[in-house]
Amino acid sequence: MPSRTQRQTLTRFAWLSIGAAALTISLKFAAYLVTGSVGILSDALESLVNLAAALMALAMLTVASRAPDEMHAFGYGKAEYFSSGVEGALILLAAASIIWTALPRLASPQPLEQVGIGVAVSVIASAINFGVARRLLRAGKAYRSIALEADAHHLITDVWTSAGIITGILAVHFTGWHRLDPIIAIVVAANIVRIGAQLLRRSVLGLMDRALPAAEQDAIKEVLSRYDRRDIHFHALRTRRAGARSFVSMHVLVPGNWTVQRGHDALEEIERDVRTAVPGSSVFTHLEPRDDPAAWQDNELEPDADAKRS
Repeated sequence: MPSRTQRQTLTRFAWLSIGAAALTISLKFAAYLVTGSVGILSDALESLVNLAAALMALAMLTVASRAPDEMHAFGYGKAEYFSSGVEGALILLAAASIIWTALPRLASPQPLEQVGIGVAVSVIASAINFGVARRLLRAGKAYRSIALEADAHHLITDVWTSAGIITGILAVHFTGWHRLDPIIAIVVAANIVRIGAQLLRRSVLGLMDRALPAAEQDAIKEVLSRYDRRDIHFHALRTRRAGARSFVSMHVLVPGNWTVQRGHDALEEIERDVRTAVPGSSVFTHLEPRDDPAAWQDNELEPDADAKRS
């Protein structure tokens, strides 16, 4: 798990995203004023979302870097989900604005002007977004930051959106079919809706303490299977993720004639192996005697306990 100092350094990446968003907004709106393309306007509006999202990411990364305290013993890592959730909502708002702008142009198409200059400016803005997105994505994966990853994926999508719009503008220029410009803007809006919905879903699942991904659960089970062969058994296995942190808890059943020291040593070894299999995880274990029937009857700790009782 990243240290608090390392987490605090993530704010510099948020500032990088803020600077890039401000620059690309200026470039894209300039391209819109030159060409009059609602496709480019839709791209500029999405960049406004990038700026708002980057500001939110900065605020939430600052909160997430706080050390655990008496009221938040597990830390502030979930603050990052608010960032990605707000970004998802802003993306949906941007999509609505794009459609609102494009529909009148669909009914009354207008010719584009100075296409070459507008396209060149949009290409420069896209190159900036692509470079920043790659940097944010590397940092997000290295520090297990959902806020930075969400910002990076959004910027990469913005690059592909810009590529589609530029292609459409060139097609309008060479074919003379002016309705193609608002049609492309509406298609872009539909893609933005998809991205926003995905971010909202990911944020909600994170706040609802969703279990770790299947690959990480399989890695945990692989570790535990090695101990099963040593006559150490497990149940009540639970996992969840909160921002950059992963949490794993389980009951460990060992022979009843073991000493406390031997049981303690086994737990230490198990916890270490699970942390190795799932980097950034906090592991909690509870020791129980395997031969005591009561140790197997705490069904309320099982994820499907309600289903079993119904």
